[in-house]
Amino acid sequence: MTSAVATDSYNLGLALQNQGKLDEAAAKYEHALSLQPDLAEAYVGLGTLRELQGDKDEALKLLIKAVLLKPDDAIARFYLANTLRNSGHIYEALEQYVRALNIDPSFWAAHVNIAAIYKKMAKYDAALMHYEYAWSLKPGDTTIAGDLVHAQQHMCAWRGLAAREASLLEMVRQQSGGISPFAVLNIPSTPADQLLAARTYSRDKEPDRSLLFRHQPRKRERIRIGYLSADFHEHATAFLMAELFERHDRQRFEITAYSYGQDDDSPMRRRLTKAFDHFIDLRRLTDYESARKIYDDGIDILIDLKGYTDEARTGIPAYRPAPLQVNYIGYPGTMGASFIDYIIADRFIIPEHLEKFYSEKVICLPDSYQPNDTAREIAEEIPTRAACGLPEQGFVFCSFNNNYKITPAIFDIWMRLLQSVPGSVLWLFEANDYVKENLRREAADRGISAERLVFAPRMPLPRHLARHCLADLFLDTLPINAHTTASDALWAGLPVLTCAGETFASRVAGSLLKAAGLSELITYTLEDYEALALRLARNPAQLAEIRQKLESTRVKTPLFDIERYTRNLEKSYQTMWETWQAGDDPGPFTVSV
Repeated sequence: MTSAVATDSYNLGLALQNQGKLDEAAAKYEHALSLQPDLAEAYVGLGTLRELQGDKDEALKLLIKAVLLKPDDAIARFYLANTLRNSGHIYEALEQYVRALNIDPSFWAAHVNIAAIYKKMAKYDAALMHYEYAWSLKPGDTTIAGDLVHAQQHMCAWRGLAAREASLLEMVRQQSGGISPFAVLNIPSTPADQLLAARTYSRDKEPDRSLLFRHQPRKRERIRIGYLSADFHEHATAFLMAELFERHDRQRFEITAYSYGQDDDSPMRRRLTKAFDHFIDLRRLTDYESARKIYDDGIDILIDLKGYTDEARTGIPAYRPAPLQVNYIGYPGTMGASFIDYIIADRFIIPEHLEKFYSEKVICLPDSYQPNDTAREIAEEIPTRAACGLPEQGFVFCSFNNNYKITPAIFDIWMRLLQSVPGSVLWLFEANDYVKENLRREAADRGISAERLVFAPRMPLPRHLARHCLADLFLDTLPINAHTTASDALWAGLPVLTCAGETFASRVAGSLLKAAGLSELITYTLEDYEALALRLARNPAQLAEIRQKLESTRVKTPLFDIERYTRNLEKSYQTMWETWQAGDDPGPFTVSV
């Protein structure tokens, strides 16, 4: 009888937890355990609840107890694995997921989480295998569909990819939930598709309205700005923004970093810690607790630097901890969310006729929307061509974009360029072990010798920037352009050729080139992109003239005038804050120089 009562109490706790009533649920779980101390399910319930409340240490103790009591329970091992993974114990988590699968091979969610770990480790073949298996167990699952596509893109494993991308896009158009908007950026989607994907996805992020924080107009000497991100370490976002943080006008703005990412103890992490007035680590707090901290700190404008990218915690701004909330830099697209008021862009990124595809009010900065750290060091020692695996003679086409951005259509163009320019090579970034084999095979299928694809391994940023001078022309990708990689190339003096589409992600490089005074390198069709690349490769005098122009004007252009950029961004903060204080409609606006 006691067991039945304990089970009833556990079931009630589970129902309360599903309703978000965590304190009431905890009381029911604890009551169940007082009646039946060996009820493993109650330890699982209480353990998952404690993790939701941010107490990962207690959660681990409870879930380990559940596994000890019931070692053949796949669900207990699965939730233990989840908590281990969220606590940073990746290899221990992997072991528990595998044990859960040994108990129940049809546990599709365990396959998905194993795949996610392997993807994080850049072991994309293993990740793809587990995503495939999960898909066979749960065909049609929208989350798996997006993960499958993205894993294949990272490997440049294109067999069957087009069909999967088309299927994913159809799911978006049917407003199927669970599809990360980030997965939609690199498939043949329109601005309308991307808005629909973001709106559908953001609906699941909306908390109970009773939990939202309320705000009243307030006046103080300095506007309080909060930057929310997982990327305050050696990361592309930090490489762009470090000097911006340092240059903020402290007489007018008080700036706080809210970090929920790793502390890699790198020089960049230490630099960023010093750049802010306050640096707050949210890793051990739940989304609600993090939002409460931001609210209690009196943040006026919260800047979300992650959007829907990897490791984002969109649940934090969803509670509306600041009266004004902004989508900026990290996610190149609309968030489609009611809790994001503005998106920072420029008029090239979002022309007026495309504003309707953004749920946010658009702030247009006068030059490019993207900041740049002019303290980025370029190593003095220039490597030789031989040291980089490049031929001593011949034109070097280059694309250091992340490999997942390379599409078959773009690759077709690149191979035709190699065919048309004898002795030329294509120099690519080697993000993982699978890209080299796959792309060289794709090249051979198009009649291009595999040796004409040269791969650049990862290396420290100063050395990476230094090797840019060995390339002749940077070829951009579509539908996701180069972002930080385009800034890196231009900062290092390498011309970038881009093709602009209609989505945010497909117009970034064009924005940078315009601000760098190189609009002549922006094309608007793939035919023009290919023709201009070929013309520049065959006309060294014209390319040398462009390169000389870049070298002589680089530091004078708006793109690399970080002081000008910072003041313009601060004007946008001031305007949106004054507008909100006055109770006016927060419409779109353009910052004037």
